Amino acid sequence: MSVVRPEISYLPPQGDPLGVNPWFRFGASVIKPILNSIIKKDWKGAQHLPKSGAAIVVCNHLSYVDPLTFTHFLYNNGRAPRYLGKESVFRIPIIGRVIRGAGQIPVSRESKDAVKGLEHAIAVLKAGHLLGVYPEGTLTRDENLWPMKAKTGVARLALITGAPVIPCASWGPEKVLPPYSKRLRLFPRSEVSILMGPVVDLSTWQGKSDDLEAVEQAADHIMDRITELLETLRGQKAPAIRFDPKSSDLPRIGNFKKAKKAKSQ
Repeated sequence: MSVVRPEISYLPPQGDPLGVNPWFRFGASVIKPILNSIIKKDWKGAQHLPKSGAAIVVCNHLSYVDPLTFTHFLYNNGRAPRYLGKESVFRIPIIGRVIRGAGQIPVSRESKDAVKGLEHAIAVLKAGHLLGVYPEGTLTRDENLWPMKAKTGVARLALITGAPVIPCASWGPEKVLPPYSKRLRLFPRSEVSILMGPVVDLSTWQGKSDDLEAVEQAADHIMDRITELLETLRGQKAPAIRFDPKSSDLPRIGNFKKAKKAKSQ
């Protein structure tokens, strides 16, 4: 088995958008025209995005298209982000080469090596980059696509580094590519809405990165902010009780729909 070797720069970000490098610019030159041809953009709240300095942007996760549309939003507003991404994507020919070259961070989810992703993320933030994280860690399992309970990694990362956490919500990528589908819906063009909010106040839990209960509370607080933004986009109220994968018999990662189907057969 080949080893995924991240090409992560711990040097301060440069370029315009800030953080861009040749591989990132190449990927953007290919993907942006495609996205512009298949989506209509409804983007709001970009005034909350710092023009420079370390920060963590977080968003709900609906579709495999999410990282592309969200990066488009961030890139067009002056930042070329780094992401924690599942390691298997880095093994895909061509795509893997581009995202490695663009400085993205592979993570072995649900394994003892996942801590290495956290170490890379801390170093990237210390260098002053913008880090993108999907706190749920996988596509939402909520049947109505509301955000589910977050994993604790992003909260711990924020409390360790002191980097501000900027919440976002996205609605519309699931129309372009439904969850776990391989069939793009190109026409008619789907509207993709992204709403960014002000920095999440985590002062209550500052200095408690080793306190599991505090970290879980901080993670819930981050998801509360994301959910509120998504309620604004959808014009609906989210369920009072957030879906928790830990209390479900669904698999923690991967295509849970296949698992449900196999179980019912």
